[in-house]
Amino acid sequence: MSGAHARHGWGRGGGTGTPDAGRDFGTDGGIIPDAPPPPAGPPVGHGTSDAYGEAASFDRAADFDRAADFDRGFPTPDGSDPFDRSDLFTPGPANAPPAAERASLGKAFAFVRGKAAGGEGSAPGKSSAAPRGDLATEITASLVVFLVALPLCIGVAVASGVPAELGIISGVIGGLVVGMARGSTLQVSGPAAGLAALVSETVLEHGVAMLGVIVLFSGLLQIVLGLVRFGRFFQAISLAVVQGMLAGIGLPLMFSQAYPAADAKAPGTPIENMAGIPGLLADTFSDPQTMIAAGLGIATVVLSFLWKKAPAPVDKVPAALVAVGVGIAIAALPGVEVKTLQVGNLLAAVDVPGAGQFAGLADAGIITAILTFTVIASAESLFTAAAVDRMHDGPRTRYNPELIAQGAGNTVAGLLGALPITAVVARSSANVQAGARTRLSRTLHGLWLLAFALLLPQVLALIPVSVLAGVLIHSGWKLFAPAEFPKMWKQDRGEFAVMTLTTLVIVATALLEGVLFGLAAGIVLAAVRMSQTVIRQHVEDDTAKVVMAGNATFLRLPQVIEALEAAAESGRPRIRLDLTGVTHLDHACRSQVEEFTAQQRGKGLRVELLMPGPARQQITQEATAPTTEPATDRHPAGSGAQGRLPRRPASAPGTPAGHGSETFPEPPRAHPGAHAPAAAPGPTAEWFYLDTRPMPEDFAERYAQEYAPGFAQS
Repeated sequence: MSGAHARHGWGRGGGTGTPDAGRDFGTDGGIIPDAPPPPAGPPVGHGTSDAYGEAASFDRAADFDRAADFDRGFPTPDGSDPFDRSDLFTPGPANAPPAAERASLGKAFAFVRGKAAGGEGSAPGKSSAAPRGDLATEITASLVVFLVALPLCIGVAVASGVPAELGIISGVIGGLVVGMARGSTLQVSGPAAGLAALVSETVLEHGVAMLGVIVLFSGLLQIVLGLVRFGRFFQAISLAVVQGMLAGIGLPLMFSQAYPAADAKAPGTPIENMAGIPGLLADTFSDPQTMIAAGLGIATVVLSFLWKKAPAPVDKVPAALVAVGVGIAIAALPGVEVKTLQVGNLLAAVDVPGAGQFAGLADAGIITAILTFTVIASAESLFTAAAVDRMHDGPRTRYNPELIAQGAGNTVAGLLGALPITAVVARSSANVQAGARTRLSRTLHGLWLLAFALLLPQVLALIPVSVLAGVLIHSGWKLFAPAEFPKMWKQDRGEFAVMTLTTLVIVATALLEGVLFGLAAGIVLAAVRMSQTVIRQHVEDDTAKVVMAGNATFLRLPQVIEALEAAAESGRPRIRLDLTGVTHLDHACRSQVEEFTAQQRGKGLRVELLMPGPARQQITQEATAPTTEPATDRHPAGSGAQGRLPRRPASAPGTPAGHGSETFPEPPRAHPGAHAPAAAPGPTAEWFYLDTRPMPEDFAERYAQEYAPGFAQS
């Protein structure tokens, strides 16, 4: 196996067993995407050692390179076949390498094969391909997620002002529709507390009948956004805006659920709910039954905070489920009269939108609601995906397919008149902690929800409303996350201002308006910080000098004008404007500088203007000019890369390189009929070449030391 194959053969997608893995890696790493797939079947002369077999399989990935490049006649010093590594793969013991060398080779190449499959930093023996979960573990995880999701589905429905059955229907759709779709493996979807306030406002304004149309078209819009690959856009949103949005959702949720926790009805808007808390307290203490309901709600909140400190294995039971069980027991005691759920037939709750509902699309308020649902549901789902990816080491979320999956779920939910669906952190984290590895667990949890609602609906009628309100108050507190505000203040006060303003605007107005305001504030903050212009001016002999560096935008125009006017008032016959250090010069600043130059020259002064454009042009010309001198290695002397493997030394093996750096010959040029290459390769460009020299004797050990520390010794 040649040195080139050892370095780049794995980039062709070989050794993974799945064409998708090689294609994905090719997209990320600059590998040719249409390279031929590796041949099927085991290599000839497969060794008896497992590690030795890893090396043999790894070399098979370069077979097509070998066939294509050998005919080009690359010579070797002794005229032998540069690709003849039969000494490595002949099963006879006489030609087999020592056991230590075979193990070292196998471990090094197994590590590289793991990276070729798409897993950054994968250890030998691990692969980022779709994991195979144990069936018993998947079923157990699905039951855990079901127990977490059941009270949340019901509670979100009650908080949204719709029948409890609609929350269960949305939970079933989140499991059976979104759960089976590709995108994220362990993320669990369903009705979320983050959308409860928004749904409640929409239902109050447009009615429950219009909810299905709004959710339906929100789902269709999500599918369109996923198809046009818009999923990654949500990763470009400022973290301060995201945290401000979550806080703006959680704070009103807590105040709105304080009323059902005391068997009362919330007044309406967040401001009204906050203002009505003193009256709620007075009414609560005046009625013994209301005090019992409030006690159940408070006990649920306290239990939700303290349950994680319970001893094992009791802490494995979801706190919300324990609270529901305790609430049902207390509500069943003689003399206790608290409000419980009003549950009907699950199938009867389905409300398919009709022509009258679709006619409401002409209303601007409906269109605004559709856009709001789309933005908030998509953002919450994709932000949750990023959080869930940090909880496990399995396959990462594919954002665009996940957005399409969420859209498919909301489309079905809209057709059935149910609640909107997003990814939910509570259920997802429970799924990960329960040991799930595949999509089976989240799919089965939807099946358990459906079976429970169809077979045991009478159990739901025993759940006190105040207990569900307590569950949502705890969820609102986690969304609000008050500890994040002082943390953000210490880290970045500008971002703290954006975060706080986003929260306040959401509470004072509405969710969409607050998010848009936060995005605008974040953009303004970024623009101000990026417009950092350093202006230095001084007088030297008969010349007034102005030197500028950084980003000169219209936001810094007052400072630019002030510096130019000071140079003009210096009384010197010569002005030198040096803008070569400016990395960005927008139209406003450029026009001001050129206008000033023309005016001063019209007065008879000598003005020297050095703009950043010519310097860039000169750099480009130098970069594109042909050169006959060898290029230096990417790791110059003193860079900490001493002793790395040579990429392609220009000299023969054994020739010392100056100061620890290696030299490269000029990259191969394309034939005359090919398209002209770009002026200069980008920062992620990678050259591919063929090294015809035999591998050094210590290649495997050095390769393992560099790419797989800890596995160099067998």
